[in-house]
Amino acid sequence: MIKLGSMRMGGPLVTLVFVALCMTPAPAAAEIIGQDRWGNEVRTLPDGSRKYTFRGEQYIPGIWIDPDGCEHWVMDDGAEGYMSPHLTRDGRPVCHRQDLCGVVNTDTHFATDSARISPAGKRNLEAFFRQTGAVSYTIIGHTDSRASDEYNMALSLRRANAVAGIARSVGARLSDVRGYGERMPVASNNTAEGMAQNRRVEILCWR
Repeated sequence: MIKLGSMRMGGPLVTLVFVALCMTPAPAAAEIIGQDRWGNEVRTLPDGSRKYTFRGEQYIPGIWIDPDGCEHWVMDDGAEGYMSPHLTRDGRPVCHRQDLCGVVNTDTHFATDSARISPAGKRNLEAFFRQTGAVSYTIIGHTDSRASDEYNMALSLRRANAVAGIARSVGARLSDVRGYGERMPVASNNTAEGMAQNRRVEILCWR
């Protein structure tokens, strides 16, 4: 209620009073939020119109070292990527030399037919990758010849990936992870000693 004032209208004093009604507007219909088939956000407004929010591509730059040891600039958004050679100012490719810097004895670090590294083996590998200081690493798994070729290929790759996972956990950069199974022996598989030498994971360092 609002009192505006008083006035005399040929008689008693009259007070003019107006009653103001406060109207609360009805709440607007809530926006409906969804996604289109490409993953973009779609808001359906109360008037029925739609507002689209398009997601831009996010590329993460980095350096990739090819198996030949030469660097490439890479940009990768998780779905696709771009790569170009890393060159010096005078146009020469930036390449590194590779050497065998570590051999993981799988009998010591893994249980039989397993790709799970023992706690002691994990600590040893973490220390190795922290101290070696290579630009990048290639991890290659190998087995003896006792199982089928298909099984050995899979086991050697799982073990190589286990070692690679430890390398990544301490910030080491990897150029490649491979499993060759029984195909690249360093000793004869006709003796127990030879098979033990063939059960290994090699770590190649790029410097």
